[in-house]
Amino acid sequence: MKNILLITSSPNGEGALSTRFARDLADKLALKDGHDITSRDLAAEPLPHIGPAYVHGRMLSPEERTATEDKAIDLAETLVEELLEADIVIVGSSMINYAPSTQLKAWFDHVIWPGVTVKFSEDGPQGLLSNKKIYLVTTSGGAFSERNLEQLDFQSRYVRHLFAVIGLNDVEHIQIEGTAFGPQAAQAAIDRARVQIDALVEAA
Repeated sequence: MKNILLITSSPNGEGALSTRFARDLADKLALKDGHDITSRDLAAEPLPHIGPAYVHGRMLSPEERTATEDKAIDLAETLVEELLEADIVIVGSSMINYAPSTQLKAWFDHVIWPGVTVKFSEDGPQGLLSNKKIYLVTTSGGAFSERNLEQLDFQSRYVRHLFAVIGLNDVEHIQIEGTAFGPQAAQAAIDRARVQIDALVEAA
């Protein structure tokens, strides 16, 4: 039995397509193979942005930390442990101003931890994680895979890069785009996503 970590992050909550389809994918994979699902809804329960307690606390031994630093590090350790225990990570991300939400950015800021999930050297970052399948479900009002607009999609490229920093490069991307171009365009994007998800579940 494998563990699925489901991360949803849209400020639109349950009404967001990224949330809906990420959860649908998780449910279908769990139903097919009996996987366990750990869910973290970053919109319903937003993480704090990292601050001095986290930045300083992670460089100290437990005995040296203040109570505030302990609290910040305990949260980061919980998030990292959820990630380490997952065989499959499913992320739902809605584009906000061409990028992922600050809620999702805060999650990455906690789990990208030097010496724990990544190490840095003169050759650049070396990810310390491996053997995890990533499914990235992104939504956007615009269509960034068309008309040479990929360079403006700072959402999916950024999220994929951050996963690569910690060593996770096996990413399947479900892209639901062009939803602001009217009901027909939105429905076509939804239909394509359904077909893609069913194919991914079948192949898993």
